[in-house]
Amino acid sequence: MVKIMQDTVSPKRTRGCPNKLDLEDQVLICLQYWREYRTYFHIAQDWQVSESTVCRTVHHIESVLVSSGRFRLEGKKSLLIPSQKPKTVVMDVTESPIERPKCGQKRFYSGKKGQHTLKSQFVIDLETSQVRCVVNDSGRRHDFKLFVESKVRFHPDTQSLEDSGYQGIAKFHTNSLLPRKKPRGGKLTKEDKRFNRDLARRRVVVEHVNRRFKVFRIFSQRYRNRRQRFVLRCHLIAGIYNYEILNAS
Repeated sequence: MVKIMQDTVSPKRTRGCPNKLDLEDQVLICLQYWREYRTYFHIAQDWQVSESTVCRTVHHIESVLVSSGRFRLEGKKSLLIPSQKPKTVVMDVTESPIERPKCGQKRFYSGKKGQHTLKSQFVIDLETSQVRCVVNDSGRRHDFKLFVESKVRFHPDTQSLEDSGYQGIAKFHTNSLLPRKKPRGGKLTKEDKRFNRDLARRRVVVEHVNRRFKVFRIFSQRYRNRRQRFVLRCHLIAGIYNYEILNAS
């Protein structure tokens, strides 16, 4: 991240006062803001700068990292390319609480969470544990409806694993596995229970990704910022996670 910032610095001297923070400190401030999600005021007190300086620094770092392309996701189009298609994918939705909107509260109210949220749909490659694409929407949107309207589609040879919130996905992708539901007035057989346990063991990778994503408190705590930058930050942190996984292996 520091190397990307160094490449964007112009060798010519610019007018005005020099920045009190070097590039390493600026990147650290941005990471600190994502990870701890304290207010600009408290972070500014630690670094002995103004709140506006912290705000401009965070926005500048985010914009440069996104425009560099180093942390860009492969996207939903790569799921249909034969040479890039994953063997197995896991899809799930996680929700981030937000402050109560002034307008259109009903659109963001999630009945499952009992609060106003923003949804993030992750598509994970089961073999590499990398995030292939992310789709964001309001909290009221149902998981399956979010999948339909996002137009995320898989290659016919790709097997997809979902939870019970994606009932009806077989109409769009026949090679998909869902938990078997208990019949009305009946019970699940031992074979059905074994199938559900095996499916849950395979799908647990998406829960691990959600946990690592929610380590950044900007997504686990109540989101205080304007919603315009939520998608940018979601994709950027997912790209940083992929970069870490790729270099760790």
